Amino acid sequence: MNARIEDYALISDLETAAMVGRDGSVDWLCLPRFDSPACLAALLGTPDNGRWRLAPVSGGTCARRSYRPDTLVLDSVWETPTGTVRVTDLMPPRADVPCLVRVVEGLTGTVDLRSELRLRFHQGRVVPWVRDAGHCTVAVAGPDAVWLGAEGSVHDRGDQDATVWEFTVTAGRRLALTLGWTPSHRPGPPSPLSVPAETAVKEATGFWRSWAGRCRYRGPWREAVVRSLITLKALTYAPTGAIVAAPTTSLPGSIGGAHNWDYRFCWLRDSTRTLSCLLRSGYHDEATAWLGWLMRAVAGDPADLQSVYGVKGQRLLPQTEAPWLPGYEGSRPVRFGTSAVDCFQLDVYGEVMDTLWLSLRAGIALPAHVWDLVESLMGFLMRHWREPDQGMWQVDGPRRQFVHSKVMAWVAADRAVRMARLLGRNGPCGQWRVMRDEIHRQVCRRGWDPDRRSFVQSYGAPGLDASALLLPRVGFLPGDDERVRATVRAASGLGHEGFLRRYGTGAHGGSPGHRADAEGAFVSCTLWYAEALAATGERGRAREVFERVLAVRNDVGLLAEQWDPGSGRQLGNAPKAFSHIALVETAFALSPATAWSGRGPGAPGR
Repeated sequence: MNARIEDYALISDLETAAMVGRDGSVDWLCLPRFDSPACLAALLGTPDNGRWRLAPVSGGTCARRSYRPDTLVLDSVWETPTGTVRVTDLMPPRADVPCLVRVVEGLTGTVDLRSELRLRFHQGRVVPWVRDAGHCTVAVAGPDAVWLGAEGSVHDRGDQDATVWEFTVTAGRRLALTLGWTPSHRPGPPSPLSVPAETAVKEATGFWRSWAGRCRYRGPWREAVVRSLITLKALTYAPTGAIVAAPTTSLPGSIGGAHNWDYRFCWLRDSTRTLSCLLRSGYHDEATAWLGWLMRAVAGDPADLQSVYGVKGQRLLPQTEAPWLPGYEGSRPVRFGTSAVDCFQLDVYGEVMDTLWLSLRAGIALPAHVWDLVESLMGFLMRHWREPDQGMWQVDGPRRQFVHSKVMAWVAADRAVRMARLLGRNGPCGQWRVMRDEIHRQVCRRGWDPDRRSFVQSYGAPGLDASALLLPRVGFLPGDDERVRATVRAASGLGHEGFLRRYGTGAHGGSPGHRADAEGAFVSCTLWYAEALAATGERGRAREVFERVLAVRNDVGLLAEQWDPGSGRQLGNAPKAFSHIALVETAFALSPATAWSGRGPGAPGR
């Protein structure tokens, strides 16, 4: 049986990540990148689809675990009838090739432990050829080689399908196991296998604490903010600056359902909020790197702008299914890649323009050709903004006139006008102003439902959508506008035991046959609600909603995409960058002493 999604902790080397369960099993690992094929895939199947379990022979789950303060170094403690042992898991920030270090330390008494490594390359499918390579073991299949070495004495037990080592630790004794990846054509073990584990732990701890120490949030929720920022850093692909939406694929929004998607890519929709989150938290270099990735990814014909790209800016992310994987708790199909690249979504144009404007306001050096990009994107948008699209939730079926998509087209025009003014450019600014005013009038006329007293999901439809809560954030209307206040009040209709779904049952936010009430509440939408409450002056209620979200983080502070209040479980891919971005942004919004003047456009320029 699969562990609960919230039972997993994340470790990362800033190029890929592993998910470690409370039972000491690494059930998910893609090498060498986030979007590479998985070599440990028990998360989406069974132990025979690949896992690395390191735990006492007596079994069970750890008594307690935690990250070392301000780090991504994970300590798990087991208490057994014969003694107590601690396992420290980490992935040192990469210098050459990826490696995963697991250090075992006896705390009291004597504990017998077992390491069982079942590698299954190519998405949990291919059993590698395993051989003894002297001081380590190597497993090879196709382009991949994984090396496993031990720092200390272990007893090798023969097993046809796994590498099994058994050993005993007493109080004060340490033993370390290190797994490293290389291309299979490279001779010899990777250099990280020769680095003492104590050195690896010390250097990783120092790296993360130094990085976390730069956080300039000083409000009442600093621990949660720092943990979220560390999680975002862990989801960063360091060579390019890209940030993946999550390190996992196909974790379901409803158990047993078919809405299982691959989130190991980078969505433009996250771009402005990611940049804002990093800048206001004090991480200028990371924000600059993220912007650099964005500029390279969107280069080209604006008609070809996608909603999602790969970590290197790849456009082709073909979606395939893995029928050999039974899925998380039977949730099938398991998907790799994404079809979202083919969706027409107007809102991403607004996100890109908002990101460029925010970067300019923050003093980030923009490429010389940025104005050409602005004119190109706006030229396309002026011709196409009236068209229906598939909306921010990637709706299947006929395209619709989504209110959020139109609002973000307004954002694009508004930011283009502001950038022109700041840069002293003329160009077609007059046309952009006309477009901006026309969109504003249209949304206020056709997107507002006087009977529901709320902005709705799409023109002519009464369904509610949580995206309407973003109106004051993007500057479309101020928080004290009665239409905004009424929309925030109406949003309670999306409530699911104190949390918010992304749209109501009367809306059309999913594919045919998909019911909004079949999935959990969305963490990010609930946090948008808290921020919107604050924007409309209800700071006490906003704080209650925010702290309700903080209470459903797992034991090490991580959030998935969704929370199901009924079952008390996290759902969807995890940890989700968008959830942690929203947490940081909301913490800033509720902490006036740490407010940042670089965020937001101010009052709408009409």
